[in-house]
Amino acid sequence: MSAAIGGGVDRGRATYDQLVDSPERIPTNILAERLRRLEKAGVITKSPYQQRPVRCAYKLTKKGQDLGDLLAAIVRWSNRHLPGTRVFGEFGAIG
Repeated sequence: MSAAIGGGVDRGRATYDQLVDSPERIPTNILAERLRRLEKAGVITKSPYQQRPVRCAYKLTKKGQDLGDLLAAIVRWSNRHLPGTRVFGEFGAIG
């Protein structure tokens, strides 16, 4: 799972536009593909909140929430061992 997507969705519901506007600036074609894969894998759920045009919000499943500890560990390791690592959002507060 992309940390950018996981971090964005982990704060609750996230819309596609919120994820596009995140500091990581994931290209829209890559973001759309990652969201499809994460939904297929059962890591996120997608639910429509508007019908015309159809707009969806994304939320982590229990399976996706369980990845949070792993992502936090990767961030801690990166901060210690990879100088210049940039961390956005809540993961920036992890020591």
